[in-house]
Amino acid sequence: MPLDKQIESARKEIATDGYDMSVGEILNLYRDDELIIHPEYQRLFRWDPSRKTRFIESLLLGIPLPPIFVFQTKKGVWELIDGLQRLSTIFEFVGVLKQPPGATTNVAPAQLQGTNFLPDLSEKAWESTGAIEGIGKDAQLYIKRARIRVEILKKESDPLAKYELFQRLNTGGAQLTEQEVRNCIALMINPQFYRWLASLSQFPAFKETTAQTDVALKKQAGVELVLRFLAFRNVPYQPGLDVHEYLDKALVDMAGDTNFPMTVEKLVFERTFGLMQAALDGNAFRRWDGAQFTGKFLMSLFEVLATGISKNIDAIEGLRTQPAVEFISTKAKAPWNNAAFRDNSGAGVRGTTRLAKLLPMGPRFFKP
Repeated sequence: MPLDKQIESARKEIATDGYDMSVGEILNLYRDDELIIHPEYQRLFRWDPSRKTRFIESLLLGIPLPPIFVFQTKKGVWELIDGLQRLSTIFEFVGVLKQPPGATTNVAPAQLQGTNFLPDLSEKAWESTGAIEGIGKDAQLYIKRARIRVEILKKESDPLAKYELFQRLNTGGAQLTEQEVRNCIALMINPQFYRWLASLSQFPAFKETTAQTDVALKKQAGVELVLRFLAFRNVPYQPGLDVHEYLDKALVDMAGDTNFPMTVEKLVFERTFGLMQAALDGNAFRRWDGAQFTGKFLMSLFEVLATGISKNIDAIEGLRTQPAVEFISTKAKAPWNNAAFRDNSGAGVRGTTRLAKLLPMGPRFFKP
């Protein structure tokens, strides 16, 4: 299809509208549950007090603001796509920010810091309470009457349009990791599937074998590894496809599949990592130098071992010639004797090349 026809076709798949709204109107929509922020998104609200203050200062000074993006559901409710940091800052300051499920305390109204233009903002709050001084009615009106452009992705749009839009607009002033973006997309498609992914990432044997740091866990590395495991098992990798594009597509395919076998896949996941923990503990995905395991977690090993063992799990557990734990402990060292694995597992190898070359190896290495 010629480029102009492709453009015309793609534009028809996205129906949009938009208009300016006052902050007061947006506050009312949020209070009335007509503007929804997924609770899990709220955990990504990470502006520090200084940044929050500068944003409130912008409202008070009348500085033009970037638009927010919402998706209009079939019921007419708006679902936030982009603008989390800005809207959450407003809602927190005013004292209406809703707490995510499972939290034990309410979100306390924020206090501001002083700025170069408005030094008297220091320690001010929305309302005066006890020793805390409020910003006053005049300043409240400035904020309520400040206007923000709302861009609306209509329900008539292609179902994948809001996911694509979210990926392109997720900056919001605090860069999300690739997996944090996918988490949000999973929530849009199938909240149950996302929570299932997150629960698998907490499986003790999985956490032990992957030996993730606190920083990695905070950036959702565990959930990404679970997604990789499931994707490699259920969504064939197309050689040449960018790794993150592949994971994005795999997530949409699996989360959108009402018949995806979550119960079966959970059992395979737990059996796979249970065996790896028993056989290798925290050494499962570390380099074997011929005498001992060394170094840190290697993604190339994860792709080969986790995929290979899972696809042979029934045969491995049914071994009669040797215990399954002994089999895995021995076979986990085999990749390092394979020239193709060594050549394609180094730091300088592109992800597209690595996946195309290594994924087929796993099932062969671990076939009893």
